[in-house]
Amino acid sequence: MNISEILNSSNAQKHFSFEVLPPLKGNGTDGLFRTIDKLKEFNPLFINITNHSFEYTYQELENGLIEKSRIHRRPGSVAIAAAIQNKYNIPVIPHLICSGATKEDIEYELLDIQFLGIETLFLLRGDKAHEDNRFKAVPGGYDHATELIKQVNQFNNGYFVDGTPIKHPGKKFEYGVACYPEKHNEAPNLDIDLKYLKEKQDLGATYAVTQLFYDNKKYFDFVKKAREMGITIPIIPGIKPFAKLSQLSVVPSVFHIDFPEELANEAMKCKNDEEAKQLGIEWTTHQVKELYTNGVNDVHFYTVSAVDSVKEVARRLL
Repeated sequence: MNISEILNSSNAQKHFSFEVLPPLKGNGTDGLFRTIDKLKEFNPLFINITNHSFEYTYQELENGLIEKSRIHRRPGSVAIAAAIQNKYNIPVIPHLICSGATKEDIEYELLDIQFLGIETLFLLRGDKAHEDNRFKAVPGGYDHATELIKQVNQFNNGYFVDGTPIKHPGKKFEYGVACYPEKHNEAPNLDIDLKYLKEKQDLGATYAVTQLFYDNKKYFDFVKKAREMGITIPIIPGIKPFAKLSQLSVVPSVFHIDFPEELANEAMKCKNDEEAKQLGIEWTTHQVKELYTNGVNDVHFYTVSAVDSVKEVARRLL
């Protein structure tokens, strides 16, 4: 069965998946593989591999002018997918993003992914460049994830982006998309955000993974509202254990989410990061148990800065 068939199966088996971050350029794969080695014993359903856009750098030239350049600090998710697939017998799902990519760049990524025999993708717009006040597509790129989805659909139907037929089309990709229980920070309201999710489903998305959250009620309310709007695809909760005191301010700022009052109050009592980490493990364990109790069998973990915490939660529950 493909991943969407497993997610839609009626059995009560609990599934676990997680996301990894490609290493910084020049750092090699040792740290990445250590993360996977810690979590592979829990039989993950799949591993998501993030994809990161370019960053701008500024260099002063001899004539005093400033030169603006684009650099990539992390290898692409396709290369990392190949490395993981070569070492582990675990399905990999690379992220494919609009950010920093032209239509032709995306087409070559699709070809490379197909050559690797990978059948599932995760499609999203991606973040804006740090220096920009809003998302800006590169020339020849896309502003919205729905445009990326349409290109993948065109590829699946046997045509390159310029309309040329593919002589030997491979197996069609299935793909998932992102969603936001506390709404995307650029959406005017949750109803409109859900309309975009419904559009992605109607275009062909077979599952969705949520932005991280710490309040299960927001997830349950989100799923209820999504179902009322005709969204039927599996909506996998994305979970990240609270692990550092600095995250009290960083997480709400970066991810545009709220900490529940109870968690925030307990976190502010922590004297150091180790106490914060233990609080995060306890909170996440309770959070996932509650999800299980309410019929959610598939949970996705974000591992950055929280690998050991995720391992301990998985040890307790899986």
